[in-house]
Parts: sequence; C-alpha cells; structure tokens
Amino acid sequence: SGYVNARLEKETPIFNKQRIDFAPPEKINSLVVSSNQLCMSLGKDTLLRIDLGKPDEPNQVELGRKDEAKVYKMFLDHTGSHLLIALNTSECLYLNRSVQKVRALSRWKGHLIESVGWNKFLGSETNTGPILVGTAQGQIYEAEISVSEGSLFSTNPDQYFRQVYTLEEESGPAPVCCLEIERGMEGKFFIIATTRKRLFQFVGKVPEGTEQQGFSSIFATHADHLPSFREFPASFGFSEIAFYTPKLRSNPRSFAWMMGNGVLYGTLDYSRPDSILSDERVWVYPSDIDITVNKPISIVLTQFHFLLLLPDRVKAVCTLNGQVVFQDLFLEKFGLLTRMIKDPTVQQIWIHTEKVVFRYHVQRESRDVWKMYMNMNKFDLAKEYCKDRPECLDIVLAKEAEHCFQNKRYLDSAKCYALTQNYFEEIALKFIEAKQEEALMEFLIKKLSNLKPSEKTQTTLLTTWLTELYLNRLGVLEGDPSQRNLYLDTREKFRTFLSSPKNKDCLFNNRASIYELLASHGDTEHMVYFAVIMQDYERVVAHHCQHDEYDEALNVLSRHRDEKLFYKFSPVLIQHIPKKVVDAWISMGSRLDARNLIPALVNYSQSASTQQINEAIRYMEFCVYQLEETQQAIHNYLLSLYALCRPDSLLSYLEQAGTNPNRIHYDLKYALRLCAEHGHHRACVHIYKVMELYEEAVDLALQVDVDLAKSCADLPEDDEELRKKLWLKIACHVVQEEKDVKKAMACLSSCALLKIEDVLPFFPDFVTIDHFKEAICNSLEDYNKHIEELKREMEEATQSAKRIREDIQEMRNKYGSVEPQEKCAACDFPLLNRPFYLFLCGHMFHYDCLLQAVFPNLPAYKQAKLEDLQKKLAATSQPSKSHHRPKDADTVSLGKGQQSREQIKADIDDIVAAECVYCGELMIRSIDKPFIDPQKYEEEMQSWL
Repeated sequence: SGYVNARLEKETPIFNKQRIDFAPPEKINSLVVSSNQLCMSLGKDTLLRIDLGKPDEPNQVELGRKDEAKVYKMFLDHTGSHLLIALNTSECLYLNRSVQKVRALSRWKGHLIESVGWNKFLGSETNTGPILVGTAQGQIYEAEISVSEGSLFSTNPDQYFRQVYTLEEESGPAPVCCLEIERGMEGKFFIIATTRKRLFQFVGKVPEGTEQQGFSSIFATHADHLPSFREFPASFGFSEIAFYTPKLRSNPRSFAWMMGNGVLYGTLDYSRPDSILSDERVWVYPSDIDITVNKPISIVLTQFHFLLLLPDRVKAVCTLNGQVVFQDLFLEKFGLLTRMIKDPTVQQIWIHTEKVVFRYHVQRESRDVWKMYMNMNKFDLAKEYCKDRPECLDIVLAKEAEHCFQNKRYLDSAKCYALTQNYFEEIALKFIEAKQEEALMEFLIKKLSNLKPSEKTQTTLLTTWLTELYLNRLGVLEGDPSQRNLYLDTREKFRTFLSSPKNKDCLFNNRASIYELLASHGDTEHMVYFAVIMQDYERVVAHHCQHDEYDEALNVLSRHRDEKLFYKFSPVLIQHIPKKVVDAWISMGSRLDARNLIPALVNYSQSASTQQINEAIRYMEFCVYQLEETQQAIHNYLLSLYALCRPDSLLSYLEQAGTNPNRIHYDLKYALRLCAEHGHHRACVHIYKVMELYEEAVDLALQVDVDLAKSCADLPEDDEELRKKLWLKIACHVVQEEKDVKKAMACLSSCALLKIEDVLPFFPDFVTIDHFKEAICNSLEDYNKHIEELKREMEEATQSAKRIREDIQEMRNKYGSVEPQEKCAACDFPLLNRPFYLFLCGHMFHYDCLLQAVFPNLPAYKQAKLEDLQKKLAATSQPSKSHHRPKDADTVSLGKGQQSREQIKADIDDIVAAECVYCGELMIRSIDKPFIDPQKYEEEMQSWL
C-alpha cells in the first residue's frame, strides 16, 4: 500500500513577503536591523528607531547637522544597542539605545567607514569591547566604544582608535568591504576581511585573559607576509559576505561571498588550522544578471539558500544544487531596491527602497531539501529531513534501494526495500532473478521485523520461507570445506533467528511445519536445537536415546527437571547408566514421586546383577531415610530388595521401623511372607513380635536361638498366663530337644512364673533328683516364706478389725455443743430455728440448706434415690385419717411407722450429710465449675443491665 499525499490548501511559499504599513515622511537613506531593533535614516537629519516588539512606539532622533553631510552607511551591533552612523564627510557618529543624543567620534574623523566587525564575545549593552573598523582607503582599525554609567557622557565614548592593518589588491590599497570576527577552539580567532576582489583570513590565538587587549597580536603575525586569501578577477566596485548562524550565541556554520564573478559559498570548519572555509563552490551569475547594468546589490544567507538583491527583484538560490528556486519581481512604482539585510536573531529578511519597506518570513525552509539530497544520492541526509513525513521517507528509501541495487550493493538494497511500501512480490522476484539469495534473506528478515503482531499470516509465510532458505544455504555451505567460516556464521544467524523472542509465537504455532522442513533436509542437529527452544524436551531426549547418547539425554532431563519426562525415559536410561540416573533422581529430591519410578527399578533389578541392584537400593534408602517417605509401596519394595540381597540391612531396617504397628509403613503380612520365602527367620520373628503373635514368634525363635525365644517370651507383660505358657514352651524345648538340664534350670531362674513342679513333667523318668535338689529346696523354702507371710497378714487384719470396733464405740459417745446465737453457714440465719447438722470440722447447716447445696452435685442415681427417700419420709409423716381408733392399735401402728421413719432418715443422712459441703470432696470437685451456670448466663447478664 502506498501513501496518500493530499493537501487541502495551497502550501505557503518558503519566502513569504509582507509590505510594512509605513509611509516615511522623507526618503529612506539607510536601514539596519539587529535583535528586533530597527534603525532607519530618513532625509538629511532624521533618525527613526523602532523596537519591533513594540512597533507602535517609534523613537525619533535628530542628528543636529547644519552642513551638507549625508548618511553614508549605518552599522548596528548584534545586541541592537550600539549604532554607528558613517557620514559622507568622513565623520562618524555614535548613538546608544539607552540615550537620545548623538555623539561624534572625534578619533574616527577623516575616515570614510565601509565596514565594522563587531565583537560578539565581549560586547555588552554599554561597551562594544574591541571591534574592527574598515575604511574606504583599505585600513583596518581597532577601536572600542564605551558608555559611562550615571550620566550621558562623562568622557568621549571612543576609548581608542588605532590602525592594525592595511588591505591591498594588485593595484594598491582597496576598500575594506566587510569584516567578521569569529572564535574557534582553544582560544583561536578567525578574522575574515573582504575587498572588491579578495577574501582575506587572519588566524591567530589570543592568550586567555587578554581578549580585552584586542586583536593587534593577530595582525602583527602577518606584518611581513600576506595572509591567506581567495581572489577573483572580476569586480563591480564592492563585495559583500553573509553568514548563517543556526542558533543564537553559536558560531556561523556557512558563508556566501558576493563578488564580481559570482557567489562563493560553502561551510565553515573551525577545526582547520589556517582557513575555516570548506566545501567551497562558486555560483556564476546567469545571463540575466549583467554586472555593468543590473549588478547585485546585497546578499543574505539562510540555512539552505542565499538571496541576491537586484535593482528590481530578489533571487533565491539553493546552496545544495545551485538552482534558482525563487524569484520575486517588484513593481516599478515602489522605486529601485536599495538594500537587503537580515536580522540574525529572528531570521527575518528586510528590503527597502527610498519609499517602501518589505519583510520576508522564512517558513519551513527545509521542506524540499530531502528531494535535493535524494537527487544528489545523499540518502542519509535526505532521510534526516523527511523523518516526520513518511510519504517522503518512503520515496527516499525506494530511491536508495534502487541505487544500491544498480551498484550491486544487494544487502544494503534489501535493507532499504524492506522499509518501503513497495510491493513485496516485486522486490522478492527482483532478488530471485538476480540470484541474490543472501540479499533476499536479508530483505525477508527486515520485512519480518517490521510486521505488526496482528499480521499473523504474513509472519507465518516469511518465517517458513526464511527457514527453508537458511536450510538450503547451510546445506550448500556444509559440503564446501573452504566455506567453513561462512557456514558457521550462517548457522549462528539461523540459530539466532530460531531463538528470536519476536518469532517465538509464530514458530511455536507452526512447529509441526518447521519439524517437517528440518526432517526433509536431514538436519537433526537443528531439529534438536529447535526442539530445545520450543521446550519440546521429550523429542530431544527421545532423539538422544535413539542415537545411544544416554549421557546427553540425562543431561537434558537434569537441566530441565521435568518430572513426566523422568518417568517416561528412566526405564531406558537406567538399563545403561544406572548410577548417573540414580544420582539425577536424588538431585531431583521430592519433586519425583518414587512410586512412579518403581516399575523402572523392578524391570531393571530383575535382569541386573547384585551390584546394579545396589543402585536401586541406594535410591530407595534415599527416599525412606532422607525424604522420609511413608508410602507403603516404597517401603515394601525396599524390603524386597533387602530380602533379595542384604539380609543384614533387612533386620536393621525392621528394628529401626519399631514395633508400633500404627507407625510402621510396610505391609506386615507381605513382609512376613517375603522373609519366610527367603528363609530370614530372625526377621520373621521380629515381624511376629510386631503382630503380637508371641506363640508363633517363640516357636520360630526356638529354631534359631533360645535367647531370642526368651526375649519374645517376656513381651506379653500384661498376660501372665501367656508368658508362663511361652516359658513352658522354651523349657520343654530345652529339656526335650536339647536335653540340657542345666539350661532348663536356668529357665526357672529367668522367669519367676515357673516353678520346679511346672518343669518336672518334661523330664524323663530316669533323670536323678540330684539335678533338681537345689531347685526343689528353693521351691519349698519359697512356699514356707509364703505361708509365714500369710499368717502375718491374718494377724494384722485381726488387730485392724479390733481397732475399728473401738473407734465405732467411741464415735457413738461423741457430741458437740451449739450456742443459741450460732448461725447456719449457708443462709446466715439462726441455726436452732430448724433441724440442722453439725460436722466435726465445726460447720453447721440447716437441713434444707445443706440439701439445697448438696443435691445439684450428686450423681444422677443418688439424686433419684434421695428423691425417693424424701417421698417415703413424707408419706410416714401423714397424720391418721381415723380419730376413733383404739389406743393400743394406734400405738402399735406408730411404733412400726417410727421404726421405718428412723431408717429413712438415716439413709437420707448417709447421702446428704456424708461430708461437709465446704470441707469435703464436693468443694474440690467444684473448683472448675463456673460461678454462673452457662445455661443461665444470658438471663443473668440481662438482670445486670
């Protein structure tokens, strides 16, 4: 797609003329402008000063001359403060911007001033600093003008006026037409002076700190020999030089000298030792300019043009190509054009006749510069001047690309074409027809980098095409040993292309096509490289395994630490590099689930030697002891490996696992069967102990070691009958199998539960009593001691019963005294008003108060019993309904009731008055009871609000 360059209205010209609305009362003799300050000489004796920032407030000054003197030229410094007025009577006047009175410069009298070189480095609003003055007689003078503070003039304004040099041509001294002072680097000064035919350059250093002393030292170095100069043969009586300064307070960058043969123009290079003029060219006057009839009057210089003032027109010439790009014809009614000047601070150009003033505004002067630079094949400069105009930039790039292509600079051409909007197909075909594959690749790469993320189809096309081109090129270069370096360079570029983050998404989405391309070229090296970039590590590892590169495959796994890939490829790798694989597993730590690796280990250990099985054991031990795995499958597999190869480690592992079945991670039944199959009896005994199958443990232990059986027999500590049974088994085995009487006797001493009479039946009839004599005697002694101990206990029990009977008798006679003023410990009311209880501790309670305190804390069954007793008591307290019963019958009934009532009261007392409610266990049990019943908490809280 191309650019649409539409302009809604006509573009304004570069040099836009404006006539100033000003009708001078007298004819204009001279006009100067600087720093927005305009000074104009009118008629014979009037000077008009205008601040262009405030044009409605002009200032008029009278020269005060009574003679016939006329203004010859005026000179205004760069600040717009110092105005020099040269008269045709070889006199010079001075006017400062801050004063109204013109002063004559007495030291300047007798010299017709042609030019002034202002000091832009030391000049101020009150002092010009050292300046240079050129006369019509060819002399150059150094002068300084200063305005005193506080009064108009306390002294003469001209401080000094001394000659420093004389300019000459072949015919003798010549008028000094122009003077310019510039400062370069390291304190070096350049002074440019022109005559009608010559342009002189004075170069020299002014020591630091002595700038105020002037430029005499520079001219003194050329006293004996001429300075460097340029000379042209023709002359029209004067010359003029113009400079272009890009920024305020910077050095000029270019110059243009108008002289008899034409215009010499170029740039200024301050780094050169003798002459700062550089890139000089001469623009010869065309046929319509005749220096005898309509010779040029003035010249000004802008960034890319110089303007010539002719008597009736203005010509603008482009300094890039020397073409006249603008011509402005003035009407005869305005009169002949007199002078053209430029205000360097605001880049405005002023032209005047004797009656009219015009001003030119320079607008977007660089608008067409790109086209000129392009036509000159200076493409970098052309691009610089149209970087904000994409439609122009596209034209420049297309021209540059075509230029490079024609000059067989195909790579540069490709880079430029990639940035243009030209048709992609045309450019690609152009390189294909020229058989420039490398340039085509460069074009595709640049085009790809400029695509937007949304242009997915184009991105896919270019990516695939580039891959194919790279592979073709690599295939050609690989077979040529002389192109080895180029092959390596191309390979590196291809890898950079594959790994580019910008291409990542496209390559990933089309990886199947890329794999097919790589496979079709047989480039397995880059297939692996591409798979790594795509993080398709499964393909990478599989490739290494297929080519028996097991170490490399393991390195990929270890580097990328993908658990799934470990599970998939471990069965293959462990067959070939078992130690390294186990090291890799261990380095992965808890990220791997050992259960998923067991199939690989099982398959490997079935066909491997003992040494190789040790690698499987090493990883299982790491899981159990380092990772503290609790999975039963892992522990079971480690057990099976121990049972197969390491019986010693098996028993150590079982003992370390402990005897608590809830904390054991292996399957007890599986372990028992495994150990039994491999004949590891001690391990079986341990497992029986864990399973609390003590009889089986002892039976099996007796086949191994009697001491092991003894340790098993003592395990059921809470079951004496079982322990005795187990010890009898041991004793029976010792007697009947080992026929060792001494060892049988040792069993008796090892277990206190066994007696000689328990063991005797196991001995054969022919065994003599001598072997048991000591044991029988010991047994009889034990029986004797036991009988004596029982007798002693019986006597102690008799004495204890006797003391209890005495205590009961004593308690029946015990009493306590209650004073009339005593009060209930619970309700604080007098105690004697109602039935009460008196406790040995001294606390006294009403019956009902004590009942109320005790009842809530009684167990449920006692509460029920108490309620039942109270009902029975109430029933016995009912008076008889019959009032006419016989006396003796009533007495009998009362006696029976009284007996029953006393018994009920005694039972109630046993429950209620069993202990003091304040001193007994009831108080201790109530310590953790809350003061407020949780069920009544809300009610209690509301009562306080």
